Amino acid sequence: MRIILAPMEGLADVHLRRLITAQGGFDWVVSEFIRVLDHTYPDKVFYSICPELLQGGHTASGTPVRVQLLGNHIEAMASNARRAVELGSHGLDINFGCPSKTVNRHRGGAVLLKEPETLYEVVRAVRDALPKSVVVSAKMRLGFDDTALMLDNAAAIEAAGADELTVHARTRLQGYAPPAHWEELGRIREHIRIPLIANGDIWSVDDYHRCVAAAGTADIMLGRGAVRLPTLARQIRANQPMETPWSSIGILLNSFWQEISVALTPKDCVGRVKQWVNYLRQIHPEAEALWRAIREERSAQNVNALLAAIVQ
Repeated sequence: MRIILAPMEGLADVHLRRLITAQGGFDWVVSEFIRVLDHTYPDKVFYSICPELLQGGHTASGTPVRVQLLGNHIEAMASNARRAVELGSHGLDINFGCPSKTVNRHRGGAVLLKEPETLYEVVRAVRDALPKSVVVSAKMRLGFDDTALMLDNAAAIEAAGADELTVHARTRLQGYAPPAHWEELGRIREHIRIPLIANGDIWSVDDYHRCVAAAGTADIMLGRGAVRLPTLARQIRANQPMETPWSSIGILLNSFWQEISVALTPKDCVGRVKQWVNYLRQIHPEAEALWRAIREERSAQNVNALLAAIVQ
C-alpha cells in the first residue's frame, strides 16, 4: 500500500500540504502543477510553486514532495523536469488530467488525452532527460469526452518509460460528479505492467477497500478526501476508522490561519479558510456552524476571532 497526497490547484498549496502530511500516513505528496510553455523557468518559479525544495524536497513533517509539470512542449518539459530534479524534487510527475477549460484550451492537461502520441512524446522526453534512478510518473483521467482512448493512453504512457501511472476514475467531461468509475481502473490495471495508483472518491476506509477491490491496486492518491478529513491516510493505513475531534480540527485551522496570515493578503487568507471550512463541513457538524458564521465574512480580524474561539 502506498498513499499519495494529490495536487489540487489553488487548494493544496504548501501550507495545507504541511498540515495534512503532518497527520501521517502519506508516502509522498505531489505539488501543484507548473505550467510549462516554451522555455526553462528560473529557479524562483519552482520555489514559488514548491517551497519544499528549499528544505530538501520534504514537507516539514518529512514527507517527500514530487514536482508536477503540465504542458506539451517537448524540449521545455524535458528541461524543466531536469531542473526540478536538480533542485531536489523526489521524482517528476506529469499532469494529463487537469480539467480546466483555460488549461485545456492551450493544449495542456486532460485535452491531451485525445492524443496518445503526444502523451508518448512528452513522457519519453522527460524520461530521457532524467537519470534512470529518478521516478517519472504521470496522472491522467479515463479520457476527455469518453473512455474510447483510455487503454491507448495508458499504454502510451507506459511505453514511453513512465514508472507509475495515477488515474482519476472519471473523464474530463464527468468532472468531479459522482460516482468515480473504479471498475474502469481495473481494466487499465489488466492492460499495463507498471504500478497503477487509483484516485477519485475515496472518502473513508470503506471506500478504500471498495476501490481496491474494483481497481486491483492497493496504491491510492487522496485529494478532496484528505482535505475534508485530514487523518484519512492514517486511518486507511491502520485499517481503522477513528473519530477526529472537532477540537483537533480547530487547532489545524488556527495553525493554517496563522501561517497564511504571514504569507498572503488578508483577503486571500479569508478566502482560503472559507475554502477549507467548506470541505470540512461535509463531515463535521461544527464546521457547518462555522461556515454559516464566516461565509459572508470579509474581515480578517473577525475570522481570526471566530477561529480562535474554536480552541478556547
